[in-house]
Amino acid sequence: MKTVLITGGATGLGKELAKLYAQNDYQVILVGRNLDSLKQTKEELGAKIVHAVSIDIQNYEEVTKKMQELLTVYSVDILINNAGVGHFGPLSDYSKKMIDDVIDTNVKGTIYMTQACISHLQTRPQGKIINIISTAGLRGKKNESIYVASKFAMRGFTESLKVEYQETNLSIIAAYMGGMDTPFWSQNNHIKDKSRLTPPLHIAQVIYDKQNEKEDIIL
Repeated sequence: MKTVLITGGATGLGKELAKLYAQNDYQVILVGRNLDSLKQTKEELGAKIVHAVSIDIQNYEEVTKKMQELLTVYSVDILINNAGVGHFGPLSDYSKKMIDDVIDTNVKGTIYMTQACISHLQTRPQGKIINIISTAGLRGKKNESIYVASKFAMRGFTESLKVEYQETNLSIIAAYMGGMDTPFWSQNNHIKDKSRLTPPLHIAQVIYDKQNEKEDIIL
């Protein structure tokens, strides 16, 4: 049985991905900061093969320590860096805390988790990293400067890893998608018409179906 680890697995896309992998007989590890939310999702999925682990991916020491412990128990085949936050508005309105929150989660969190897993993933027959980036990593957008900057950084990180590990058995791809109808947008008024947002289940299904292709996923 293969094992997939999903960051930001309690809600939205992470939760829908967890459902799909669990339904297809993967062992699923949900990672996030809020253990109660992770446990609630685990109960909703109703699968014995789902595990919940509280990790603050912004914290390098915590990521390193907890992943070392986790990887002595589980053999992870797929790492999905899905966790992300966003603050929106004119650049002049951003506080330092807002900037740090976006960069520390989207960029540093992705790097920390990947660094903690990459040696282990190379020991797996078909190790895989899927970085959830969004179309904000493809082009600039109004009132999204910090969020877009974080996603461009994730894109550069992913593309560099592809080159760095191209001679190994490790598969590294990025998924670029537009806005999804998830709790991500309930915390702000950046998108006025939420009816045009794509259901996360649709995005999750495309990612799952295309995960074994070598090309990045653009929706």
